[in-house]
Amino acid sequence: MDTIKVVCGIIENEGNYFVCRRRKGKSLAGFWEFPGGKLEHGESHHEALRRELHEELDMEVAVGEYLGLSVYDYDKFRIELYGYHCLLISYHGKLVDHDLYQWVQLEELNALSMAPADIPLIDLINQ
Repeated sequence: MDTIKVVCGIIENEGNYFVCRRRKGKSLAGFWEFPGGKLEHGESHHEALRRELHEELDMEVAVGEYLGLSVYDYDKFRIELYGYHCLLISYHGKLVDHDLYQWVQLEELNALSMAPADIPLIDLINQ
């Protein structure tokens, strides 16, 4: 089973968290997730996270401390999802791999259909 290393931003602004819904035609379509993307060869986690958020969302963040790791086995691949606290600098509403975004309070995250790999990160936010 292939392992895909992914970084994601736990982006908080005024007590709300930024999540995106995967659009039709993408793997895990319809699931919500903390935004981010795959690590490229030779890239640090911080570099990859800033790059992915800029490419997919036209978002700028300050990447903060490491939150934790979630490992999840999907049918055909394994995800190693590294979560980082992020501070929002700017966002202008661009969506590439997603069809919707929301700012939600922490307790609302559990009510969304979150991607399975993202769910353990919600528990880590609470710690």
